[in-house]
Amino acid sequence: MRINFKFIAYLVIAVAFSSAHAGSYDDYFSAIRQDDPRTIQQLLERGFDPNTVDPAGNHGLFIAVKDGALKAADVLVAWPKTKVEWRSPKDESPLMMAALRGHTELARKLIARDADVNKTGWAPLHYAATGGHLELMQLLLDENAYIDAESPNRTTPLMMAAQYGTTAAVKLLLEAGADPNLRNELGLSAADFALRANRRDAAELIADTIRRSRTKGKW
Repeated sequence: MRINFKFIAYLVIAVAFSSAHAGSYDDYFSAIRQDDPRTIQQLLERGFDPNTVDPAGNHGLFIAVKDGALKAADVLVAWPKTKVEWRSPKDESPLMMAALRGHTELARKLIARDADVNKTGWAPLHYAATGGHLELMQLLLDENAYIDAESPNRTTPLMMAAQYGTTAAVKLLLEAGADPNLRNELGLSAADFALRANRRDAAELIADTIRRSRTKGKW
């Protein structure tokens, strides 16, 4: 009988623990969606693992940055046990999401926690250039982001800026030393990317840069 009583006691404890954890799990992701830093802080202080993923396999910090829940993201970045360099199934990091959304101060905090500025494949600078976020692009360059980083199909940040970003973003990269002569796997240059998007101002800026550089004997 003692064994049975012990078994029942252990079972009750296990069920109670499981229920409490399930409640914390729901509360955690609900707090992220609602951008509720107080609840997140309380859960973390009670021992909830910040690297728990949701049913779709997404990390809490990644969700917060992607959805613009910046107060929630700030709490998670500041928590020492949070893995800031977590990668999604698409190989995207929280820093890449911050770069795409133009969240400069958050990106600064992520970098301070050793988020990878120069991850292989698609890099944060590709994403910042896509959004035309000048301040964030400059931050990444100041942190030694490789200006001619190549994606898996050899697309560079300049190419992304030329098609999706802004002419100002193209200008920033060119002035910082981006190579406009590079081509991706399809043989397309940054100027081709600009023309494909009917952005003649960007294409002309790239062409002028190439002409001036050739005159100076750079290429």
